[in-house]
Amino acid sequence: MRTAYLLPAALCVGCAMSLVLRIALLPVLALVCVGAVARPQLALALVLLAGGWWWGSDRIRTLDRSVLAAQVGTAERTIVETQEPAHVTRFAVRVQVLVRRWGDIRLHEVALLELPLGRAPPQGSRLQVLGTLRDPSDFERTRLRRHGVHVVLRASAFRVVGARHSLADRLHAWLVRASVPGLAGERRAVLEGVVLGETQGLSQGLQQRFRASGLYHLLAVSGGNVLVVGGGTVVLVLALGLSRLVAESLALLTIGGYVLAVGPQPSVLRAGMSGALGCLAWLTGRERDRWHALLLGAAALLLWNPWTLLDPGFQLSFAAVGAIFVAAPPVRRRLDGYPLPRHAREPIALSAVCGAATAPISWLHFHQVPLLTIPANVAAAPAVAPMLALALLAALLPPLGPTLAHANGLLAAYLAGCARFFGGLPGAQVTSGAGAAALAAGALLLAAYAWRRGERAEGGLPAHGKRPSEDRARGAPAA
Repeated sequence: MRTAYLLPAALCVGCAMSLVLRIALLPVLALVCVGAVARPQLALALVLLAGGWWWGSDRIRTLDRSVLAAQVGTAERTIVETQEPAHVTRFAVRVQVLVRRWGDIRLHEVALLELPLGRAPPQGSRLQVLGTLRDPSDFERTRLRRHGVHVVLRASAFRVVGARHSLADRLHAWLVRASVPGLAGERRAVLEGVVLGETQGLSQGLQQRFRASGLYHLLAVSGGNVLVVGGGTVVLVLALGLSRLVAESLALLTIGGYVLAVGPQPSVLRAGMSGALGCLAWLTGRERDRWHALLLGAAALLLWNPWTLLDPGFQLSFAAVGAIFVAAPPVRRRLDGYPLPRHAREPIALSAVCGAATAPISWLHFHQVPLLTIPANVAAAPAVAPMLALALLAALLPPLGPTLAHANGLLAAYLAGCARFFGGLPGAQVTSGAGAAALAAGALLLAAYAWRRGERAEGGLPAHGKRPSEDRARGAPAA
């Protein structure tokens, strides 16, 4: 294995091992000593594996510490800062906050703020609330713990007393305001999902249709978004007559700003790191290696929080990208022999391999697998990149913003229509265990048939499996 793959993979494995067993510094030193007598490449890999194991163990211990857990059942005036956009459910407004003060105690701990339905606090605002601490429910305890959240702060009202004044909050507020000027309702909510990965403005029914149709991934920021941001920057700068060096440098800055504005979601950070590494590869004159970028993205996420490995977003994102790298090219080549429109072959190949790779994960976490993902994605694909491009142009060109946003609203309505149509068809998704088992059996049989057919083609065999010499020996014409 190349060193470029071995080292980040060793870090990832070490962080993953910390989920099973926590270790202290002494076992790490023992592994380092073992590595010292091995080959240099293997020794460095062992050092990184041991370091990742120790670091992951320490990060999990840090995430498991809680001062507020001992205060459950008490009420105090507290100062908190919102860390993300608020999520509005059917019963409450919920937002992750950083608790700065609990009564007379100064601290730095993440909690989940729960408010009555109504006005939601903006991202990055500093709030004063009179709240009561409670334990998370059994349903949400494990999920919240993996993000370092151990208590729920329930309050009846809040008062904005300041702002966090971070660059990420300012970029987020600007992009929310400037990318969809003059739009409201469902069209605005769909655009915010495509541009920012925020789905809180969408109705529960429409979100379910996006899931059932296999289009929900379009509401999560991914590599396609980063490609439009970085590639669009390069094209724009080159069109202005500036050098490629300036274009790649500005693309690196815009990718970083976009990632800050969207927030630290696994798919966002993975895509942002891949795009940034691509720009750096050109600036330094090095060869681009997509697998190396993918492993570095995984290592960065796991070093920050090893529990991310168990997050559905992490698993879906990396499974889909891995499938695109491995299986999409041969599937795309196979489609060249079929009477399909040229522009449809790429979406069909990507949808097929991503759907197959993510189906087990989708069933494991959500107990549903979309069946119409290929036709749904082929229908929706022409609208997605233009939606993001128009939203960014509206933000960069305020005088044209309302006009561009109006045109973008038509594309958003089309995308919502695709989700409603395909997600509403009978049998759009599998939700039963028997159906999932039948789907898995059918997929295995299809894969076995495709593999056997490809093996025969490589060996020069015709479809019926007999060699031309055997046909001629029996007096049959050669195939």
